[in-house]
Amino acid sequence: MNEVIHECYIEAGKIASRVRNEAVLRAKEDMPLLELAGYVENRIRDLGGKPAFPCNISINEIASHYTPEDNAVRFKKGDVVKIDVGVHIEGYIADTASTVEIGTGNHGMLIKACEEALENAIASVGDGSHTGIIGKLIEKTIKKYGFNPVRDLTGHSLERYKLHAGIAIPNYGSIFGQKIKKDMVFAIEPFATYGKGSIKYGKPHIFAVNRIKTKTDLELRERFGDLPFARRWIPQIRIADAGGLREYREMIEAGNEIVAQSEHTVIVTGNECEVTTR
Repeated sequence: MNEVIHECYIEAGKIASRVRNEAVLRAKEDMPLLELAGYVENRIRDLGGKPAFPCNISINEIASHYTPEDNAVRFKKGDVVKIDVGVHIEGYIADTASTVEIGTGNHGMLIKACEEALENAIASVGDGSHTGIIGKLIEKTIKKYGFNPVRDLTGHSLERYKLHAGIAIPNYGSIFGQKIKKDMVFAIEPFATYGKGSIKYGKPHIFAVNRIKTKTDLELRERFGDLPFARRWIPQIRIADAGGLREYREMIEAGNEIVAQSEHTVIVTGNECEVTTR
């Protein structure tokens, strides 16, 4: 990997790690989710990065893709909160997430299962590793704790300005998939749940330009490229005026069971990988 590109990935990872950790500590009962999301996104900019996507703050059965639009939603005692942070430097992305429980300790084992699954997956990554084998390790670890992986959510390869670059790392074992190669970059993100691990879809709060059909699409592409954005980032633009958007709908555990998540970004370096978001 080119040294300049590598440094961009490393710097993005440092910022993402710092902001993720700060966000976990700041999340408190009765705080508006919008306050925390705003803090995360502004803090990224203050530290010299740019948000790679709106801060995701997904609570309880919502596994991913929720970002607040106003101050109506606040943290409640007992909430299991997934905070997913994305940073880019010149388009080179760091994607990382942690789960925090607000004011209680009832779901510590669920969170631990995700964290251990992530560490086991990272330890297995190297030039020639198979995505299905990595997924098998994730599944085995989560099931060891008595939980199920969320099968409909996967880790994903990262490329410049591309958050989902085409290669998936499943959260379950599979004979399908492919071998990964040196210099590839991945976000590995186990999700664990008390439920069966299937997903249903909710409302969209996050969007990305998929194709140019209107002047609004062109304006949004010029501002955000291929990266996702939130409705609240564009108060002067009506989403209805854009005809070529991709919607990122809330992904909700199908049985409305609580979900936890843990995520790091890694660079494949040879027989191992470098974690950028520790």
